[in-house]
Amino acid sequence: MRIVFAGTPDFAVPCLRAAAQRGEVVGVYTQPDRPAGRGRGLTPSPVKREALLRGLPVLQPENFKSAEAKRELRALQPDLMVVVAYGLILPQSVLDIPTYGCWNVHASLLPRWRGAAPIQRAIEAGDTQSGVCLMQMEKGLDTGPVLLSQSLPIGDADTGGQLHDRLAELGAQVLADGLGLLRAGIRPVAQPQPDEGVTYAHKLEKSQARLDWSRPATELANRVRAFNPWPMAEAMIEGERVRVHGAVAQPLQHAAAPGTLLAAGREGLDIACSEGALRIRVLQREGGKAITAADYLNGRRDLLARA
Repeated sequence: MRIVFAGTPDFAVPCLRAAAQRGEVVGVYTQPDRPAGRGRGLTPSPVKREALLRGLPVLQPENFKSAEAKRELRALQPDLMVVVAYGLILPQSVLDIPTYGCWNVHASLLPRWRGAAPIQRAIEAGDTQSGVCLMQMEKGLDTGPVLLSQSLPIGDADTGGQLHDRLAELGAQVLADGLGLLRAGIRPVAQPQPDEGVTYAHKLEKSQARLDWSRPATELANRVRAFNPWPMAEAMIEGERVRVHGAVAQPLQHAAAPGTLLAAGREGLDIACSEGALRIRVLQREGGKAITAADYLNGRRDLLARA
């Protein structure tokens, strides 16, 4: 079987490894190198680095609008194209090129959380379950029929980063199962997605990182988990902006204005919310590293007196 793989970030790397196990990957598509780091030098994607380590040919078109880009894909004579967090919406003219079309590995239980940030949005919404779907791609955004799926629980303390890593490995497992069936001459049965339960996981924006104390504490605690490690929740604590790495909701009854520091101690900093309080346990000062609330208070003794 001749497989073309398309992906860009870390999430796609385990799937590339799964697809390449038998030497069937004949080409790897990934986003063009982008400026990154302090020097803003051009940096290859994680998928490109993995492909080069494996000696696989890499293609990096800006998009598939040109006839040349489509000719390059046809020249690879793909039986199947596997797409994992590639970053481009593929036109129907591309989806029709491989013999078996294009498969997509998506990090949610479709139709819930179609779109760009399903992992983080699931945690932010307080979901207790997530999973991975292997989907037959069509022109719509994550609307294609599901070939295979597996679920896993979301733990109360799971961060976006932790769930990302677990789903990346689960995605590779589901993809390997699908490829095994196809090699055996069995095409997975495509199950259309139901019309009910559709939600969209909109792209994460840095502007969404600021915690709004007028929201319930449970909502903010979920956002802190979801946005770790990026874009990382931010908060103002008694005049200082900090990044919040770890926090839990406290069912405290209070009459304080949202944003008021209710208590400060080794267990954390309790900030009044519209409902309950958010206990900040791990935080980061400007230019510093992540520290516990106890270490933070060593540098801000004034808060002990004011809480």
